Amino acid sequence: MRSRLIITGASRGIGKSTALKFAGNQFDVAFCGRNKEDLSALENQLKSMFDGNFKGFVADLRDKQAVKEFGKNAIDFLGGCDVLVNNAGIFVPGSIENDEDGIFEDQLAINLHSYYHLTRAVLPALKLGKRPHIFNMCSIASIKAYPNGGSYCISKFAVYGLTKVLREELKPAHIGVTAILPGATLTESWGESTEPATRFMRTTDIADAIWAAYSINEHTVMEDIIMRPVAGDI
Repeated sequence: MRSRLIITGASRGIGKSTALKFAGNQFDVAFCGRNKEDLSALENQLKSMFDGNFKGFVADLRDKQAVKEFGKNAIDFLGGCDVLVNNAGIFVPGSIENDEDGIFEDQLAINLHSYYHLTRAVLPALKLGKRPHIFNMCSIASIKAYPNGGSYCISKFAVYGLTKVLREELKPAHIGVTAILPGATLTESWGESTEPATRFMRTTDIADAIWAAYSINEHTVMEDIIMRPVAGDI
């Protein structure tokens, strides 16, 4: 039986590279995003490159019910789950003093609440899975606040805490839990940057690290993966 991946925010960036990486290693993949056209493009790309079952679901992860429905639909489509990658996220620069009303709530909803609610929805299936593992997309901002990071940093510190709680709670179930803490990665969030591409990590670098952490001996868990550009943070 093929292994099964559920991943959020997979229509672009790190999520897309991760979906492609796992699909290329004999995983069926259910994924979500907000843009139907981007989801269809990835679904068609996966089907053209690999054998297997692949499906994208439109979901607004700010909505608790939509998160839960995605979890149910993904499990129904795949027939279970072996790996969950909570990847979806948004970054809005700002400060606690000057954030527009609602910015804090939106970033918490997508960057934190969706991870919590989807994990809860998927856990019963994960406990029955083959080599079950949860990867949560944290950030260097989970361990280092920076100017203009504002609500984003708060949300990522919280995701790191969530990941540590899950690690403790899921030890008896032998479910691996890993925090991914990448620094500057060349995604659309850096679209206005004047830095050269060589100053950033690639999305495929993050996907390769996630796969490497999953591929090690099943009796071992890599709890944290911290990745930075070789020249340091931006």
